[in-house]
Amino acid sequence: MGRFDGRTVFVTGATSGMGASHVRGFHAEGARVVVAGRDLAAAEKTALELGERAVAVRLDVTEEQEWVSAVQAAEERFGPVSVLVNNAGAQHAPALVEDTSREVWDRTLAVNLTGQFLGIKHVTPSLRRAGGGSIVTIASTMANTASPYYAPYAASKWALRGLTKAAALELGRDRIRVNSVHPGVVRTPLITSPADGGQHAIGDFYSPDPYAVPRLGEPGEVTALVLYLASDEAAFATGSEFVLDGGLLLGPALAA
Repeated sequence: MGRFDGRTVFVTGATSGMGASHVRGFHAEGARVVVAGRDLAAAEKTALELGERAVAVRLDVTEEQEWVSAVQAAEERFGPVSVLVNNAGAQHAPALVEDTSREVWDRTLAVNLTGQFLGIKHVTPSLRRAGGGSIVTIASTMANTASPYYAPYAASKWALRGLTKAAALELGRDRIRVNSVHPGVVRTPLITSPADGGQHAIGDFYSPDPYAVPRLGEPGEVTALVLYLASDEAAFATGSEFVLDGGLLLGPALAA
């Protein structure tokens, strides 16, 4: 028996990185998974690999009508949604605030903040029809601190903290829990590949060597936390922030 037998789990940004890991983790625990992403071909490939308990939907999280269509498709295939994992996110090429274009600012907030708002807005009625459930928003350690050259990203993640907590207060009496996960530097293309045609990836500015756990995180480690928060084991957790960063926010550790 899996922790999510008979439940429908909707994951955004589900075709690569942490999202792909989350989809496979929920599926392995018995869930019916909705593989949502902008690249429909990639989403369909994943769904085909997973079999009849998976369906692919095209979803640009910044487009409200696409949310409406994606939730409708999920319910038509599997019934009401029990879990939403708001995973989709965008990084941008490093730049000082004064050198950041309005286009980059708007796009980053559209994906990282408005996209999560639209997910909560349009999946909540389905969660109510399921009798309750869980929303997990994927934030970042940059929601707790900041970094030079990444102001739009940091701003979007700080704002996401407020959105998560407000939603938790609004939805608690509907048996819907809302929590945020704050990964540190995890080995995904968002960290290891340059964004938006930039010459540097965020990983180029970071070394894990000084921290208590001196390595990059792995997507599966984040998935394990997401699975816990979405499960009945975390029934008393809502509006909370769960940091998974190997000690990054703590600062440099005592040398061995």
